[in-house]
Amino acid sequence: MLDDATGRTIVTHEPRRVPWLDIVFGFGPMVPIAAGAAAAWWLQGEPLDYLAILVTLLYAASILCFLAGVHRGVSFRTEGGPRLSQMVTMLVLYGLGLGSLITVVTGKVVLGLSMLILGYALVAILDPLEARSGSVPLAHARLRPIQMPIAVVSLAVLLWIKLHAPY
Repeated sequence: MLDDATGRTIVTHEPRRVPWLDIVFGFGPMVPIAAGAAAAWWLQGEPLDYLAILVTLLYAASILCFLAGVHRGVSFRTEGGPRLSQMVTMLVLYGLGLGSLITVVTGKVVLGLSMLILGYALVAILDPLEARSGSVPLAHARLRPIQMPIAVVSLAVLLWIKLHAPY
């Protein structure tokens, strides 16, 4: 690291393989989303299935907002400074996460789940593309297409349950 009066120069090596911590902290947060979908499926038709859906939606929204923050955080260390694609991705992901939280308050859970499905699908599609340009870590090109479908499928199950629920 070179630090002088005008700023700091950081030289780093980024591996193409997915580091084990990215596996732990990448797939770990997907477990509660999948578990929430499994619980709602198991409780389908029971009064608690709606609670399982709401809790999972709230959790998934918080993780999507976190992923928006990851994009912003990476932009601080992007060579040449933040890129427009990073800022747009961050704002879209955060907007979808926040919007889905607002839907819970307004009773529009179907809309909230749809927004989350879109957000997680965007991460699965955009992160591999952005990894090529250096806008996200290289490991995201391999991690996100495997990680994000867990959330997308789980949220789609919740959406199906909600659409077919008697309430």
